[in-house]
Amino acid sequence: MTKVLSVKNLSISVPSSQGRATVVDDLSFAIEAGKKVGLVGESGSGKSLTALALMRLIKSPVQIDAGQIFLGDRNVLSMDMQDFRHIRGNEISMIYQDPMSALNPIMRVGQQIVESIQLQSNATGRQARAIAVDHLASVGIPEPERRFDSYPFEMSGGMLQRVVIAIALSGEPKVLIADEATTALDVTTQDRVLTLIDKLAAERGLSVLLITHDLGVAAQFSDDILVMYAGKLVECGSVNQIFSQPVHPYTKALLDSRCDYTIDITKPIKSIAGQPPRPDNRPSGCVFSPRCEHAQPQCSASVPPLEFIQDRYTACFRAEDLFHIGQVN
Repeated sequence: MTKVLSVKNLSISVPSSQGRATVVDDLSFAIEAGKKVGLVGESGSGKSLTALALMRLIKSPVQIDAGQIFLGDRNVLSMDMQDFRHIRGNEISMIYQDPMSALNPIMRVGQQIVESIQLQSNATGRQARAIAVDHLASVGIPEPERRFDSYPFEMSGGMLQRVVIAIALSGEPKVLIADEATTALDVTTQDRVLTLIDKLAAERGLSVLLITHDLGVAAQFSDDILVMYAGKLVECGSVNQIFSQPVHPYTKALLDSRCDYTIDITKPIKSIAGQPPRPDNRPSGCVFSPRCEHAQPQCSASVPPLEFIQDRYTACFRAEDLFHIGQVN
């Protein structure tokens, strides 16, 4: 299938007491047309920085040190920023984590959609207003004509997230990034927003990158799953492969740490021993090796490559052995 977004060897760093520390390390992945991909991992794994890099919103002192990001066959990191501004919103767009922070609190929500439309087209004010009202209706906001004139504080969190989705889709993008788009919402509203994004993606043929730390959300929404740990991609495969037969020890440990109230509630929740490494104190070799119960001397001596193993990509020297000895069962 056609790859609409490709990331190749992306590395991002931040300042540290020792110079610079890598927070996204040699990241590579691709999203095919019409696919919904979930990017999961613990807080601090580099998920949101990856999203900002895709939108070219990385600001100093954070910096992109290496890598390429392709929309189709165009490397957006090598484009002039003025040229990329015509692409941002029109071809790739983003739903931000906190809708209240993403919106101007003293500006009517309809006017914020109009502003986005006029940045990306030659629509007149009247035309842009009509389009904005249509967008509000398309994301399920009742009485869109009236709500056009509402201020953000007059709307619920779920409705604000719908407004942010309307803004993100105002330029008819091909790729939509949703960065923790349901984190601040209650479970019922969360489900409605995910259903809406799913519906709009199907209707418009969108490719979606859903960034979340909620494994349930990722499983419900995604076709494929990318698992990040400490800035590294450690496993990627179909949602069924990742959730039913994880190969990488971190993926399995992450799934084992989920709360499941359908089983014995007296059974303690299994946690992952230790803590993720600080960016300025990354371990040598495999970044997960200090917390991995299957680690061997080789794991701390060299970095495992991301290889095609058991129908998915995994970065683990022991992946084949662990799969065959039943570690995934």
